[in-house]
Amino acid sequence: MFLAIDIGNTTTMIGFFERDTLKGSFRAASSHAVTADECGILVHQLLQYHAGKDRKVREIGICSVVPTLTQIYVSMAVKYFKIEPLVLNHATANLGFKILYEDPRQVGADRLANAAAARAIYGYPAIVVDLGTATTYDVLDADGNYAGGLIAPGVWTSASNLFKKASRLFPVKLEKPEKFIATNTADSVKSGIYYGFIGQMEFLVKKIKEFPGLADSRVIATGGYSEIFMEGTRFIDTVDVELTLKGLQIIFDGKK
Repeated sequence: MFLAIDIGNTTTMIGFFERDTLKGSFRAASSHAVTADECGILVHQLLQYHAGKDRKVREIGICSVVPTLTQIYVSMAVKYFKIEPLVLNHATANLGFKILYEDPRQVGADRLANAAAARAIYGYPAIVVDLGTATTYDVLDADGNYAGGLIAPGVWTSASNLFKKASRLFPVKLEKPEKFIATNTADSVKSGIYYGFIGQMEFLVKKIKEFPGLADSRVIATGGYSEIFMEGTRFIDTVDVELTLKGLQIIFDGKK
């Protein structure tokens, strides 16, 4: 069994694969106070619950944007699974595609995993929109290479700052509002956040598709907030919340 660990700024997603099939996944908070022992106990318990006691982890792949947590999960893998995990970066594996960034070291591991999964599963050209703490737009060109992308504030990151700065506004649930033009403060905030983000996303996707060879790009959304926005726009072709985990498995299994 292959264990894939995607460490994000807000949550850590863990999935387990039998061959190339994702059998299950679960989320944990990306707490900077967590210890390797706490991670090991949690992962063991969740694996037993989801996969059964007889399933043996043979490989572990880690994708992380939080360096302090990377080492904690590496220590967990060694101590509790007796496995030296594979930690993804631009140089750790034969990705099967070129990175056209000026400095490939600057491309986050999650973006590389997303690109690998989108390329293998959905084809190219493609645009991956990852809706997490930050919103990233990653572009695969007509040759299947990583062409670059954009990084914007995450939808809830922006909203949280609004609530902190505006003394008379208050947090609302992130969901599709019943009305576009709202008639109370809570729904006004909800509509502004929801449709404001969709407006940003649709504009950026449209602009990306204006570049040569990208007009027919498939748009794949992933990340914790992706399913919320699927019903509010026609610019998203597919939602795959486990895209990053799948990319880890594809890269470290040697599939292109």
